[in-house]
Amino acid sequence: MVHLFRTSLGVMALAAATVGTGGVATAANGPFLAHQALYDLSLVKSRSNSVNSARGRILYNFAGNACEGYTSEFRQVSELDSGEGKVTLSDLRSNSWEDAAGKSYRFKIETRMNEADAGRVDGSAERDGNHINVKLKLPTPKTFTLDGSIVFPTEQIQRIIAAAKDGKSLLELSVYDGSDDGQKVYNTLTVIGQPIPADRATSSDPSTADEHMKSLKRWPVTVSYFDRDAQQKEGEQTPVYAMAFELYENGVSRQLVLDYNDFVISGAMGKFDVKDSKPCN
Repeated sequence: MVHLFRTSLGVMALAAATVGTGGVATAANGPFLAHQALYDLSLVKSRSNSVNSARGRILYNFAGNACEGYTSEFRQVSELDSGEGKVTLSDLRSNSWEDAAGKSYRFKIETRMNEADAGRVDGSAERDGNHINVKLKLPTPKTFTLDGSIVFPTEQIQRIIAAAKDGKSLLELSVYDGSDDGQKVYNTLTVIGQPIPADRATSSDPSTADEHMKSLKRWPVTVSYFDRDAQQKEGEQTPVYAMAFELYENGVSRQLVLDYNDFVISGAMGKFDVKDSKPCN
C-alpha cells in the first residue's frame, strides 16, 4: 500500500504539475491551463489476485503563473478490498509550490491508512549551482544535498512536453518530489508515443468536450519510476510503479492507468473545470 502513495504523488506530478511548466516553456507551448480535475479510480486487473476490487477518487487543483510560481492541491482517497474482509482505506493529501525556473520547490504531504495516525512530510528544496539543498521539518528535521541533475516535478513534465514536440520517444530523468520520507529520489524512464491529432476520434470525457481542448493534439505517455537507491545497491531494474496517460500540449492529462506491478488501476476523468487564470505581469 505504500506504493499507492508513491504513485499518487506521481499522478500529482504528471496529471497536475504538467500545467505548471509555463515559465520554462511558454514560448514553445503557449499558455498552460489552470483547472480542477476529478478522476474516478477503478480496478483494471490483479496479477497476483492480491486485490479483489478497488475504487477511489483523485481531486486536483492547479493555479499560478510564471511570475509567482505554481501551486497545486491534490487529494487521493482509495479503498482496496483484498478479500476475506480485508479492506484498506488510504487518504493522501499534498500541497506544493514550484517556481517556474525549477529552482525552488516546497511541499507538504499527509498520508493516512485506515485509522492509523497520519504520516507527514514537510520540506523545501533549493537549487544552488550544481547541487540541491533540501531542508525537512517533518517527519524529522534534517538537511541534505542532492545532485543538481535531479529535477522537480514541473521541470520533469516540461522536459517530457519538449521531448514530445521534438519527436523523441524516450527520456530518462531523476526526479525528487518529497514523497515517502522526503528523502527518496526516483530514476524515471518516459516512453512517448506518436502524437494524436485533435480531430482523431476518441473515447469522450469532460476534457475532450471542453472548448479549450478540442483543437489540441496530445501524446500517449508512459512513465516508469525506479528506486534510485535500490538500483545503485542491487542493480534492480524493476520499476516501483508505472503510469500511462494521454498528455495534451497545454498540460492536461486524461485516461490515467496506474500500474503497481501486482495490480493495475485506471483513472477516468469524471469532471473537468477550467479556472480563471491570472496573467503574469
